[in-house]
Amino acid sequence: MKSKSKRIAGYILLAVLVLVGGVAIYIYKEYNRKVKDTASLKTDFSLTAKILVDEFEKNDSLAGRKYLDKVIEVGGQVKDISKEDNGFLTVSLGDSTYSTSIRCSVDSTHSKELQLVKQNQLVLLKGICTGFNRDELLGSDVFLVRCVLINNN
Repeated sequence: MKSKSKRIAGYILLAVLVLVGGVAIYIYKEYNRKVKDTASLKTDFSLTAKILVDEFEKNDSLAGRKYLDKVIEVGGQVKDISKEDNGFLTVSLGDSTYSTSIRCSVDSTHSKELQLVKQNQLVLLKGICTGFNRDELLGSDVFLVRCVLINNN
């Protein structure tokens, strides 16, 4: 009887050790995981800022299903470049006569590339679509994150 209970206790101990080891490996991998550079990601959609905004304004739920969490190349005119207090850059694309725009949060590893970009310049940016905010008074915005400069004319 004692040898059988010792064997069961050994199996339980072994199972616990394997489980703890597996969890430790998972935690280590997640902690050390690197975010892929947006510049190296495959583009899902390539379009102009006006077309992207128009699709969201026409039917934001349909456009959301189509574009959210997708890598998008968007071309347009730079309305504004703002620098946050923490040093992060945000580039707004779109027609300066409208309050609606594409707001591109620039990947911090690529912010130097945007130093030469000026207001009203045509650019092509690549980023990941994270959402849309409809506001009749202040203008609607489509949001892209981890954006990188692909081309500036």
